[in-house]
Amino acid sequence: MELVEESPYRFRIDRHDPMRVQGVVFASRSLLPDAGADKSLDQVANVATLPGIVDASYAMPDIHWGYGFPIGGVAATDVERGGVVSPGGVGFDISCGVRLLTADLSRDELRSRLDALMDGLGESTPRGMGKGAVWHLTDRTELDGVLRGGSRYAVERGFGVERDLERCEDYGAVGDANPAQVSERAVERGARQVGSLGSGNHFLEVQAVEEVYDEAVASAFGLRKGQICVMIHCGSRGLGHQIATDYIHEMEKVMRGYGIQVPDRQLACAPVSSHEGRAYLGAMAAAANYARANRQLLAHAAREVFRRVAGAKLDLVYDISHNLAKIETHDVDGASRRLCVHRKGATRALPPGHGDLPDDLCDVGQPVLIPGSMGTGSYVLTGVPGAPAFASTCHGAGRVQSRKQATKAVAGHDPRRELEAQDIAVRGASRRGLAEEMPTAYKDISAVVEAAEGAGLCRKVARLVPVGVVKG
Repeated sequence: MELVEESPYRFRIDRHDPMRVQGVVFASRSLLPDAGADKSLDQVANVATLPGIVDASYAMPDIHWGYGFPIGGVAATDVERGGVVSPGGVGFDISCGVRLLTADLSRDELRSRLDALMDGLGESTPRGMGKGAVWHLTDRTELDGVLRGGSRYAVERGFGVERDLERCEDYGAVGDANPAQVSERAVERGARQVGSLGSGNHFLEVQAVEEVYDEAVASAFGLRKGQICVMIHCGSRGLGHQIATDYIHEMEKVMRGYGIQVPDRQLACAPVSSHEGRAYLGAMAAAANYARANRQLLAHAAREVFRRVAGAKLDLVYDISHNLAKIETHDVDGASRRLCVHRKGATRALPPGHGDLPDDLCDVGQPVLIPGSMGTGSYVLTGVPGAPAFASTCHGAGRVQSRKQATKAVAGHDPRRELEAQDIAVRGASRRGLAEEMPTAYKDISAVVEAAEGAGLCRKVARLVPVGVVKG
């Protein structure tokens, strides 16, 4: 794949048939994928062939190989001009995202109670591959309430407070969810998992604010140096995975009837305005609401532990997803156009003054939450005016090793002991689960954030470091 370096943090893939637009990769040279081992740049070019795509097929600094789309991929299609929606552009963990809460507690104040706090969080946080959840739904009516209402429904039922919704993307729920488009198999998989972490790279982490880069914006977000925070990273569990599987298969069957050809069957898609496109968006929104409720419930459980063990309260900074397709209005070639914006392993980063921001964040922009790997820092960023890629940025560090490779690389090591040697308390994770997520498996999060900021996608506000982690 030939790349043209436009600036230190921006590379171009020139358009060639059957690409409809160019490819753009935001990265430094050191962050570019290894072409011999990672075909994600080919995926950037493949995405550029989608019907209705506008502007460019974008990739963020944490780019790596994914299903159809690269992880870190962003693409927008014009709804009124035959634009398509592709489940591969959202991914299997629909609305996987991050929630950050602040405690009225400093790191020094927590030190003597850390072990008791981590024990409490470990006991109250369902995790792993199996069943188990904070909220045991009694019937399908309650599950439909979750699928339609997301965090709003959870708050109505006593799992949180109204302010949580003001600091959550879409005020806690996507409005066009359609549970009728969710299969019974997906319902079965999700019915007993709402309020659980799952496994893989999902976690609940106790963190401390190590560095503040912008005092005014950090203050507006509720952050101060030395403060304890809780970061929760999880998604829509088996329900979202099944929805993705169902609609990938459905769109594979109907593409030819719409005259659509793609270079990779994993890019299966259908026009946004088609029956299949509308059905997928309705089911996807239901999964997004499930994920929002999932993080809301985990936050509620963490709040109870902090109150009981440390006498502290937790306030929500923000909740943002990084696996979604959203209908948004953007200026393209001087005209306002209605677009289906796919963000896969990429997060929205709204600038100051944007109409979707809550009033108390309007002057500073949206909190952008970028988790690092275990043992490294995480970042809080904010959106900036005039950013490219439809106000999007990276979502994390980005893998450089598969889980199998990562496990092999730390053979003979004790990941738990290595983390504890860094004063990071660990609860609940297996040796293999820790090995898969050690820092060596990921890009340097600081380099990723530097590239995102250098490319004009966002701006740094604060860096957080891990104190304790709960994993499946």
